[in-house]
Amino acid sequence: MTTALFVVSEEGYWGEECIAPLEALTEAGVEITVATPTGSKPVVDDLSIDPEQVGEETAAHVEEVHATDERLENPIPLAEASADEYDAVVFPGGHGTEWDVNQDGHARALLAATVEGEGVALVVCHAVGLLAFTRGSDGEFLVDGREVTGFPNAWETDIVDDHDRLPNGRKLPYWVEDEVVAAGGTWDAELESDTSVTVDGNLITARGPASSQRAAAVLLEELDG
Repeated sequence: MTTALFVVSEEGYWGEECIAPLEALTEAGVEITVATPTGSKPVVDDLSIDPEQVGEETAAHVEEVHATDERLENPIPLAEASADEYDAVVFPGGHGTEWDVNQDGHARALLAATVEGEGVALVVCHAVGLLAFTRGSDGEFLVDGREVTGFPNAWETDIVDDHDRLPNGRKLPYWVEDEVVAAGGTWDAELESDTSVTVDGNLITARGPASSQRAAAVLLEELDG
């Protein structure tokens, strides 16, 4: 059976970016395990379940799945996860990833082992920032020379204030696009397109919530291939 690990933030994951791939892979028969940095239940970003932000249907569905899915209810600690146990590793986004997943040594090791190994990695939205801090076995940044997409500066500008503070007052520690480009990534968020999903070898990156369904479909295609 095909297996996948979802690495989900305890600081605030974006609902659709986790739930859409989770359901698509489940429907395809993939056995899924959820991990969080400490093993505590992941936390959903309040804005991603706000009907005014995402629509009533999406908000209600994400809330229901977040509250009832046994895999999200009972995650394993990230330190217990090993890349060779999974065919795919998925890193959903959300601003919260900037404070935990992207800064987690086990997450970085897991991503590097997956991309350098036999698995496939899907990294979405703000979780793409993880690439800016992950080094491969050669000591170089994993993203150096790779084509990627992710949450763009052009969108971040519309969210944070002049002091890089989010609507809840928390200060954004870094901008994903800036860090990934500084680490050598070839960045194109395809701002003129409705969705943006980029495949470079066995690394798949996706821009944001609207790209979640397509990203899941691309991941399944890569796994089938």
